[in-house]
Amino acid sequence: MIKSVLVANRGEIACRIFRTCRELGIATVAVYSDADADALHVREADAAVRLPGATPAETYLRADLVVRAALAAGADAVHPGYGFLSENEEFARAVTGAGLVWIGPPPAAIAAMASKTRAKELLGVAPLAAADVTEDDLPVLVKAAAGGGGRGMRVVRELAALEGELSAASAEALSAFGDGEVFVEPYVENGRHVEVQILADTHGTVWTLGTRDCSLQRRHQKVVEEAPAPGLPAALVDELYARSAAAAKAVGYVGAGTVEFLVAGGRAHFLEMNTRLQVEHPVTEEIYGVDLVALQIAVAEGGPLPAETPVPRGHAIEARLYAEDPAGAWTPQTGLLHTLDLPTGPGLRVDTGYASGDTVGVHYDAMLAKIVAHAPTRAAAARALAHALERARLHGPATNRDLLVASLRHPGFTDPDQLGTGFYEQHLAALTEPPAGEAQAAVAAALAEAARGTSRFGGGWRNVRSQDEVKVYGAHEVRYRPTRDGGYEVTSPAGIHAVAVSPDRVRLDVDGVVRDFEVARHGATAYVGRHRLTAAPRFPDPREQTAPGSLLAPMPGTVVRVAEGLAVGDPVEAGQPLLWLEAMKMEHRVLAPASGTLTALHAAPGRQVEVGALLAVVQPAVEQPAVPTEGVPSEAQEEDPA
Repeated sequence: MIKSVLVANRGEIACRIFRTCRELGIATVAVYSDADADALHVREADAAVRLPGATPAETYLRADLVVRAALAAGADAVHPGYGFLSENEEFARAVTGAGLVWIGPPPAAIAAMASKTRAKELLGVAPLAAADVTEDDLPVLVKAAAGGGGRGMRVVRELAALEGELSAASAEALSAFGDGEVFVEPYVENGRHVEVQILADTHGTVWTLGTRDCSLQRRHQKVVEEAPAPGLPAALVDELYARSAAAAKAVGYVGAGTVEFLVAGGRAHFLEMNTRLQVEHPVTEEIYGVDLVALQIAVAEGGPLPAETPVPRGHAIEARLYAEDPAGAWTPQTGLLHTLDLPTGPGLRVDTGYASGDTVGVHYDAMLAKIVAHAPTRAAAARALAHALERARLHGPATNRDLLVASLRHPGFTDPDQLGTGFYEQHLAALTEPPAGEAQAAVAAALAEAARGTSRFGGGWRNVRSQDEVKVYGAHEVRYRPTRDGGYEVTSPAGIHAVAVSPDRVRLDVDGVVRDFEVARHGATAYVGRHRLTAAPRFPDPREQTAPGSLLAPMPGTVVRVAEGLAVGDPVEAGQPLLWLEAMKMEHRVLAPASGTLTALHAAPGRQVEVGALLAVVQPAVEQPAVPTEGVPSEAQEEDPA
């Protein structure tokens, strides 16, 4: 019987595994980097061991340090979670070689499926030879043979670009996984990403625990997942089950794993097998009424699975809440989480590695939480999840919350026939429009600011008529004046009247409809319901003005490389990549904002930069619209290639 488990991971997944261990009466051990010294998973563990350093390469990817930590803390088993070393054959061997129980599949099974090319060959699916790709094969996908999370992936639509994309993908894969092998496969436009959860014991039983649809993705990483995958023909589901079970048996699989497919035109194309727990495993747990972590532990202890799989019930949908700006090239966000209040209740589940007062740093994945809704039907689950996200109080870095709410209500999601991996490419502009009521929220923020330090309903003002006070929140200019009765009169926007005002709550009459607005303020930012509004400074600091063509760091991070041969004085084209900045395990291309001449270059590989730091200056040849910085995955904690 396992008595103590070290989780070789961090954040949300470590907290989730600890929860099951506590329920089973198993002691828990955390490992942590210097950047995670005060993290929630450290606070929740019975014991914790420091891994000196901050980057994944220094800490969570050091198999020797993790095994040493387990032995020092007296753990008798190791659970790898997902990402980091979870699919590392040598780590699994090091754990068992140290006399510890490995809560995962046999190292040989990991090795068989670790390379996507070898996995395809094992299952009779041959990748394309890069040298044989023709115009007729386009578009194709260049993909890293090892790892996941979208790193080392490139869509190629022009044959002339193939060689360059092969080199770029290989370099990125080598940096992220220590393996630069890449391969080419046909790229299926807007197919559905469907996967099968498997669980196998040491006695020959293999469960196929239903399907999941994970088609809503950005940067080849999943955003919304659900179980079961809706609208699939029964015959296709049976085929997916059969192929998944065969894959598990072919490699002598033991434990939890996932077999992934791309479904298009009624056909299922094998993608890969993930030899670990998936981020999206909660949706399967909810509909089958099982605890996959508890079953992993039971299997690792040698216990048998029941011969019959559980019976599913209802539908479950999971949304990944990220600190990121979807409208700004999905740029990750950092900073203090003043408030993280996520609704719970019947049919709702929250898995998170953060709490109010924690800081979202630059070193690890930007996922704040996973929110799951389980209901009798898909429509009911989507409605409950959207409503729960709306009610969340998120005061801190910008998040993708509004995108998630809009996604769950969009016809492209509510109609299963329209599901596909191109969802965000097709609908992002509409999904990132500000939610309704922003003007009212701006009024509430302005009046709450005016009421700070006064009586509850705005007392303390002179009993004379005054000029309008003006506050600007984003695109909204709010004009108001105090009234003789101690209240406020809103003169702009039209149709809004203040009924009652205090520093943290404002009641407005909007064209005859009365609504209450809760207001929280942290610095220049006000949080009003779902709205995050930053006040424009009354007197802008002239030092913050930048010259046209300036490229500023969108976040704290590290310059990982500069375009080869780039030098001051060189001509550049609008949209040309000039340098790459890595932050929160995402690699961001910094692009020339306009065609012109590079007049300054302050970036060098290895340089640490703060948000807003001047990286380079391009003197525009003519005035042109700015080109946004783009983000592509780098070395992420998350495991998903799609």
